[in-house]
Amino acid sequence: MYLLIPAAGMGRRMGSQRNKLLLTLLDKPLLSWTLEAAFKSHYINWIGIIGQPVDFPDFQKMISGLSTNKSIELIEGGSTRQESVYKGLQALPPEAEQVLIHDGARCLVTPELLDRCAEEVVRCPGLIAAVPVKDTIKVVDSSGVIQDTPDRRNLWAAQTPQGFEVKLLKECHEKGRQLGWEVTDDAALFEKCGLPVKVVAGEETNLKVTTPVDLRVAEFILAQALKKEEGRSKKEEGV
Repeated sequence: MYLLIPAAGMGRRMGSQRNKLLLTLLDKPLLSWTLEAAFKSHYINWIGIIGQPVDFPDFQKMISGLSTNKSIELIEGGSTRQESVYKGLQALPPEAEQVLIHDGARCLVTPELLDRCAEEVVRCPGLIAAVPVKDTIKVVDSSGVIQDTPDRRNLWAAQTPQGFEVKLLKECHEKGRQLGWEVTDDAALFEKCGLPVKVVAGEETNLKVTTPVDLRVAEFILAQALKKEEGRSKKEEGV
């Protein structure tokens, strides 16, 4: 399986003027945690990190400190996420038939979720990880007046990874460029082209780190996960 990681975002909502994926979470850059999950995946063997050249020295330093036998390539991104993914698709090895795309800022993704999506994407044209919406959602007009309350049983919050047939996704991106479509994720391009996108169960902890509050929540979740993992290791060793 091939994995593209869009990693070109700035940290303005974090109050930072640098790439937010270089900010630290429990003493490691956010992107480092994302990569470690990908390294533990049973299926992913090639990783393309899409970013801006100014960050490549930091990315290289980070990668050199991690242990993996997987192929990693740095890919120059564009001015938008959509353009960055387009460039990432062009950089895929020619033999790639399916691809997973995962936002670097979702640094709490687990290897299990990556593998679940990798297993499923070979059986469908496109998919996204998602979780059912818990809150009641209101559709509001420009003046702040509620227009509708959709049934939340039909609502899912989209996450990444998202997975697609490479050939189809490339065609969707080309059509999007020709028609001037602007979308926030690749599933939306599939939808606009009339192609089916399946939902795969995501994870509640797979949050996107965007604000300082998100970072604090991520620290708590990660600390609890590491504590649980440490306890499991000790139990297996009979300590």
